[in-house]
Order: sequence, then structure tokens, then C-alpha cells
Amino acid sequence: MEKIKEISAKKIDTVSMAFKRYLFDKLDTSRKLIGIKGARGSGKTTLLLQLLKGKEVSEVLYASLDNIYFATHSLFDMASEFNKYGGKYLYLDEVHKYPNWAQEIKNIYDSFDDMHVVFTSSSALEINKGKFDLSRRALIFELQGLSFREFLELKYKIKFPAISLETILETHENVSLEIVKTIKPFKFFQEYLESGYYPFFVEEQEFYHQQLRETINLVIETDLPAIYNIDYRSVLKLKALLNILGGIAPYTPNLSKLAAQIGTTRDSLLKYLSLLHNAHIITWLSSSTSGLNFLNKPDKLYLQNPNIAFALSDNTNTGTIRETFLLSQLLVEHKVNYPKISGDFLVNNQLLFEVGGKNKSKKQIQGIKDAYIVADDIEVGYGNRIPLWLFGFMY
Repeated sequence: MEKIKEISAKKIDTVSMAFKRYLFDKLDTSRKLIGIKGARGSGKTTLLLQLLKGKEVSEVLYASLDNIYFATHSLFDMASEFNKYGGKYLYLDEVHKYPNWAQEIKNIYDSFDDMHVVFTSSSALEINKGKFDLSRRALIFELQGLSFREFLELKYKIKFPAISLETILETHENVSLEIVKTIKPFKFFQEYLESGYYPFFVEEQEFYHQQLRETINLVIETDLPAIYNIDYRSVLKLKALLNILGGIAPYTPNLSKLAAQIGTTRDSLLKYLSLLHNAHIITWLSSSTSGLNFLNKPDKLYLQNPNIAFALSDNTNTGTIRETFLLSQLLVEHKVNYPKISGDFLVNNQLLFEVGGKNKSKKQIQGIKDAYIVADDIEVGYGNRIPLWLFGFMY
């Protein structure tokens, strides 16, 4: 355990506090149990270390559960030893790499009243499933990739406050005018769409898309098999499916055709699509407002964010990128469905958004209450026509 302590102390000491993700101020570390889900590369490890920085050194411990230490030691025994010497804040990374993580975290929660546990996992992990359901004890958060606002702060040190969807809808003209006094958003927006969603762009730079493809590959080859116990044949099917979707999404699926293309059954195809959705590689959009049902056909499939589109295809479509961007930003704090009648997105069962260029017609939303044109290529909007880039400031 001394090696774990040494690694923990070094990582906490060297982590930078210059930039913090949107979740940092939302997490109350006085709670006994918090879970943070998120895609690989979204910044979960850095967030854990930042949350520990500044606390009493003897009271904190960071441990990644893919460390070889846990091949011969149990998580519960480590926590017990840590608690014995005054440990209070136990922060656990990559819990899905540890076979018995849910039971042992539950035992830690029940056994040590003064222990505060924060754990991270793959976005694909279904924390509320299984025998040891932690969702009744833990407050669960989801860490998404960088917003356009966060990208500007991380790369260019240009800071803006987050703007709620309600504020954007009500006062977007004034808000946009204030922002464009400081920056020209289109100077940065295309760069964000292509390579600004995952924080590792800072290290990778010109190799960013290659690293993103390798990260997605790791999720399919390592994370999904660890969580869902799928075999190598299923891994190959997932790769084939993503290769097809990478060139055609957004896609209104023909399940029979898509299943035939990857050589599988309809039911297996739905399972593979649900796995890619849970892993934050694609987004499954349904018209049902009662929630996703992975036994039913999705109404539309999107790649999870525009960076994935640029990483998987050399021929991206402008309209596709616009829709994918807006959906990725809206889903962080809002419910989004596929509209049954017209428009691109139905938000919170009430708001209708139609996405397009600066000359996008209002024809498809004419006469519909709470309907908006989300227009690219404009700095400032008017009426119910709102700049697309502004939705990147919501978190």
C-alpha cells in the first residue's frame, strides 16, 4: 500500500489547478459516496486529483483500480488500512477494471462512517444494475467532453461564464453581442468542432485524431468486454458497425440492411448499438419521451460529438456536424428527443429546434410555439433565430 500512497501523493502534488472542468464546483465532497461516469479522455482522473488537492495530505488517497496492486490485494482491505491511520477521502479511478468493485464500495460505505468515496467509471458502466445497486447510495454525475466555452478557456485562456439554455432563448441577442465584443467566435469554432472536445488535444495536437481513434478502439476492445463480458466476435462486429456509421451518421436506420452489412441479427444489432451509445461513441435518439428502450428501433443515430466524425471520416458533411454539435451540447443538462412531426430536436418535451445555415428557412417550424432556428455562420441572432456557436456556452 505504500506504493499506492506514493503514487497518490505525487499525482495530487503535480496536478494543475489552472483549468477546472464544469463539474468541479458542482461536487460536494462532504457527501459519503459520489460516482462520476464519463468517456475515456474526458478528464475524470484530473478532476479526481483536483478535488483532493488542498486537503490534509494524511487524509487523502487516490488509487486507480487497474493498478497491479489489486491483483493480490482487495479494495476493502486497502480502505480499512487507510481508515485506520486517519484516512477520510478515498478517490477511486477506473472502478470497472476491478471485478468486485460494487460490493466492496458498498461495504466501505457501510463500514466506515467518516470515509468519503468518489469513484470514476467508464460511461458504459450501468451503475444502477446488478446485485449491488449503488445508485441508492451514490450521487451519480456524468462528465462530458469540453464545451466550446471550456475549449476557449483551456486552449486560449479566454474565460466566460456558463449560460443557461433559458438565458440563451430569452436574451441571446444581448448575450451574443457581449461575447463578440471580446472574441470573434468563428476564429475558434471550426477548430473546436474538429479537435476540441477531449482535453487530451493539449498533449496530442497534430496526432489528436489518431489518438481519438485509438481511444475509441480501447473502449471497444477493453472497456466494453470488461463491463458486458462480450467476446472477441462481438468486438469485431462493433468495429464493423462503427466503421459504417462513421461515414453515414446522422442516420435513420434500416435495421435489416444494417444487420446484413455486419453479418448479424436484428436483436444483436440493437444490442451493439446500445453498447456504442452507452460508451458515448454514438447517440441513440428516440421519439419516445418516456425514455430509451434498446429493444426498439432508434429513430435516428448520431456520432456522439463532431470530433469523432472528423476522426472517422475524411468527408464530413456541414449539416451533419452542425446537428451533432448541437445535440452533444444539449444532452449535458437537457432531455432531447427526435420530433415526430418537424424540426431536428425536441428539447425537454417542449422546445423545437431546427438546425441550418444562416439562410435557413422557417418553413418547417412555421406556426409552431416554442420553435427556434439554430443558425450557423451568424455572430448575432434575432427573434427566434439563434447562433449555433452560442449553444457551446451552456456548460
